Amino acid sequence: MKKTMYLAALLAALAAPAFGATTVRDDGGNTVTLDKPATRVISMSPHVTELLFAAGGGSRIVGAVNYSDYPEAAKSIPRIGSNREIDLERVIAMRPDLIVAWMHNASERQIEMVRKLGVPVFLSDAPTLEGIPENVVRLGQLMGTETVANAAALELRKQLAGLRSRYAGRPVVRTFYQVWDRPLYTLSGKHIITDALRLCGGENIFEKLTVTAPVVSVESVLKEDPEAIFGTAEKNYGGVSLWKPYTTLTATRNDNLFTVDGDLLNRAGPRMISGTAIMCEKLELARRHRKQ
Repeated sequence: MKKTMYLAALLAALAAPAFGATTVRDDGGNTVTLDKPATRVISMSPHVTELLFAAGGGSRIVGAVNYSDYPEAAKSIPRIGSNREIDLERVIAMRPDLIVAWMHNASERQIEMVRKLGVPVFLSDAPTLEGIPENVVRLGQLMGTETVANAAALELRKQLAGLRSRYAGRPVVRTFYQVWDRPLYTLSGKHIITDALRLCGGENIFEKLTVTAPVVSVESVLKEDPEAIFGTAEKNYGGVSLWKPYTTLTATRNDNLFTVDGDLLNRAGPRMISGTAIMCEKLELARRHRKQ
């Protein structure tokens, strides 16, 4: 009888769901441990909001920063401020059990402040495209939404593999990526955009600069003479039109002044892989222009 009861108890224990502590490592190299799945999450960056939705946790986001506008449901999430300045009192009132932040110079002080509240913080700042599906998986683990997160990550990895296969070995196109034009600044090799360019067979002409988002001069761009220029015109004053008067510039002469949706490339979320596919197509067009 006792043996039967023991076996029954053992089988019940094996069948019961496990809710032990979950530990993951974030993009800052920190370990993040939760005793139970996060159900009240705050997003401190628009790309983080997109990652959380992809990981199956959209309904768990109780607060987000401005410009968290994708997917459509994200627009109705209560705001906590911007990725530069949050309303800490409001954050406290939301009783979060997880905060997902983007590490950049302007947010370091805020991140330390929320850490002092004892709320676990996961830093999302993928340096490569492969880090995007990895972030989706880790966030799914923290929220207990692994089924959705793992499926989404698998699809993203398939898309990346397809792009790598298609553009592997393509001739290099020296490229200038223009984020803004007043002042004129770009992104260096420390930013994920450089990895996206490499996948497409592009070379970031300023990848060796030490600052992630450096200000550069028109003269320095002319000196490097890129074969293609990308700009996000919807967020610039003149966009790539800035370069039209410089007719000796290779990118201008070959009609390789391209406009992209900045939200698809400047945000390290799931949509960046689709944005990379568009950039790859543009660089392939630049290669065809060599033959004309």
